[in-house]
Amino acid sequence: MKLSDMFSNLARNAEEFEKRLAKWQEDMRERGDDFADNMRKWRDSAAERQEELNKQIQGYFDEASDEVKAQWSQAKADWDKSVEETRSKAEDMRRKAETMQAEETADWYEAYAANMVAYAQQVQEEASKAVAEAAEARAKADGAKGAADTV
Repeated sequence: MKLSDMFSNLARNAEEFEKRLAKWQEDMRERGDDFADNMRKWRDSAAERQEELNKQIQGYFDEASDEVKAQWSQAKADWDKSVEETRSKAEDMRRKAETMQAEETADWYEAYAANMVAYAQQVQEEASKAVAEAAEARAKADGAKGAADTV
């Protein structure tokens, strides 16, 4: 093979590589835009769900007795404190993660996201139990009220 053929071959390979690289970068940009768009939609949806839940909770709270309100306020204060501590720990961990190499930081954020999803599922499971217990308690209260009304 002649030297000129080798240079031509190298130049063609370099051009082909640049084309593939440009295509790959464009694909990654599109995926990043899609991901960011999906995250914005999820955040908006989560904010709407939270607002609806807050209204529902406020409705329950408005109808509750003073004793229930006092206990609920204490529990909510404790939960809010726990959430704030979790956020604070997460910020500390994020600062430490930012000192890692880019690939390690990305791995860390993926692991953190998976952990938070698992944690959220545990909290959701607890909420489901609370909903079931509330339904049972409401049925008992309504049953006791109905029995008292017939006497």
